[in-house]
Amino acid sequence: MKEIKPKRKSPTYFSRGVKIIADRVMAALLLLLFSPILLVVAIVLRVRMGSPIVFTQARPGKNSEIFTVFKFRTMTSDCDAAGNLLSDEARLIPLGQFLRKASLDELPQLWNVLIGDMSFVGPRPLLVRYLERYSPDQARRHDVPPGITGWAQINGRNALTWDEKFKLDLWYVDNWSLWLDFKILLLTVKKVFKQEGISQNANVVAMPEFMGNDK
Repeated sequence: MKEIKPKRKSPTYFSRGVKIIADRVMAALLLLLFSPILLVVAIVLRVRMGSPIVFTQARPGKNSEIFTVFKFRTMTSDCDAAGNLLSDEARLIPLGQFLRKASLDELPQLWNVLIGDMSFVGPRPLLVRYLERYSPDQARRHDVPPGITGWAQINGRNALTWDEKFKLDLWYVDNWSLWLDFKILLLTVKKVFKQEGISQNANVVAMPEFMGNDK
C-alpha cells in the first residue's frame, strides 16, 4: 500500500473543469473506438445467457446522489429447487470470468462517464445500503464523482480490506490533481494486462459485503 502523504491545497475550479471536459470527450471517443468490441460482447452474451445483456444497479455518486450504473452481465440467473438464486460463484460463467479479468464488463460504464454520473478516475461506486454504514470520514469518498478506476484499484483492488480501501479512497479525495488522475489511468492499464488484485483469493468472486466499522 502506498505511503499516505499530507493533504495538499484544494484544486482549482479550472482543473476540475478540465477533468469534466476531458472525461466527456474521452468517453465519447472510447465508445466509438470500442464499439466493435461492445457489439461482439453483447452478441456473445445474448447467445450464451439471453436477455438482458447489461446489468444495471442503483449506486451512490457524488454527494451520495443515486444513479444507475451499467455493466455487462457476467452471471446467469440460475436458481435452486426453491427458486432462490444460486451463489455468485455458481452463477459466474467462464465467459463472465474472462470479462471480469479483462475488465471488459466495465465498458458500458463509458456511458455513465459520458452523461456525467461517473468519472474515469475516482472511488468506485459501492452499494446504496453501505451509505448508512460509513463513518463520517468514510462518507467523504462521495465528495468527488465515482470512477471506473481509482487509487484503491491500482493499489490492490479486491485484494484490499475494506479499511485499506477506504483509506486509499480518502487519500485520493484529499490529494486529487489532474496529474494524479493521469498516473492512475496509466497504472490501471498495467494492472489490467497483468490481471492483478482481481479478488482476495481464487475461490471468491468479489469482496465480502461491508457490514460497517463495528463488524
